[in-house]
Amino acid sequence: MTDSLDTLLERPDLIRLAVRLAGHPGRTIELEGAMRYAAIALVLRPNDEGDSDLLMIKRAEAERDPWSGHVACPGGRMDPTDRDLEHTAIRETWEETGIDLSRDGRILGTLDDITPRTPTLPPIVIRPFVAVVRPDVSLVESLEVAEAFWVPMAAIRETASWGKGLVPIRGVGEREVDVFRHRQYTVWGLTHRALTQFVELLRE
Repeated sequence: MTDSLDTLLERPDLIRLAVRLAGHPGRTIELEGAMRYAAIALVLRPNDEGDSDLLMIKRAEAERDPWSGHVACPGGRMDPTDRDLEHTAIRETWEETGIDLSRDGRILGTLDDITPRTPTLPPIVIRPFVAVVRPDVSLVESLEVAEAFWVPMAAIRETASWGKGLVPIRGVGEREVDVFRHRQYTVWGLTHRALTQFVELLRE
């Protein structure tokens, strides 16, 4: 499947998504105190079934990373050299997965800003961007990423994939939280909240 990006963007499912994102621009949160901005990218890859797959990563184990080993979307903190948060999302996606959204993709819109609810996490405001890429992109994981993979949106829309689960929280121990499960992967916390927003947008 080697359709051009412009052709892909004419698909009915992506047109509907772009219209919904345009009609529901994400709510933004202003920085306070020591807060810093960060951005993540929910990257969709159209497939042959008229649907899409979502890019996810499993972060490498790292002693000083508060999200060590978590399943997430590519992203990270805003650098002083970033033009804006969209640039942050594009740069982080490239650095972590080898996908160049500026060349092979298109940013479609944003979801609501989110902030950590756990006081042990850094004080950040995360802006989730929704993007689409050409289906023939290749994944090249950075050293910060243990694994990068695609999750069918059909699996994400499956109600049975969502529920409660015990997860290890650093400095707290195991806690029961809302989770999304796909095969051996468990998504929770900030990524779960961004994914929940995205699914609710699709259901409207």
